[in-house]
Amino acid sequence: MKLCSAKLSDIGAIQKLVAQEVESGVLLPRSDDEIATNIRSYILAYEQERLVGLCALHIHTQELAEIRSLIVDKDFRCAGIGKELVLKSIANAQKLGLKRLLCLTYQDQFFKLLGFEEIPKESIPEHKIWADCIKCKHFPICNEISLIKKL
Repeated sequence: MKLCSAKLSDIGAIQKLVAQEVESGVLLPRSDDEIATNIRSYILAYEQERLVGLCALHIHTQELAEIRSLIVDKDFRCAGIGKELVLKSIANAQKLGLKRLLCLTYQDQFFKLLGFEEIPKESIPEHKIWADCIKCKHFPICNEISLIKKL
């Protein structure tokens, strides 16, 4: 497996990888233009020439970023790819001097094993709710768990 930064030419493969989870409401839909605008935030995992996972480190403030859009192809789950993507995102966040990492997830145990702690949803920055959560098919009834990791 190889981790690398995303390129604009990866957008089609990214959309294909996330399509099923977007349809089910696990991941938020993102347009090609939105992915292009944020392309530098994506880390991709390739197995040979096949895109098998990705996640994004989205910066909210000088101190806070969010790990989002974490997904691993169903054929490659439980192989440590998700963990490697998150660890790479944590390392990138530390290099940038960020203080905290946020995530909203249905897989809270996975993130807790990586040092994240559950927080009340009320503590999530308001701009996150109106920029992203409003797009969710489950809004305003959210079952995701919010977690934070101090760096």
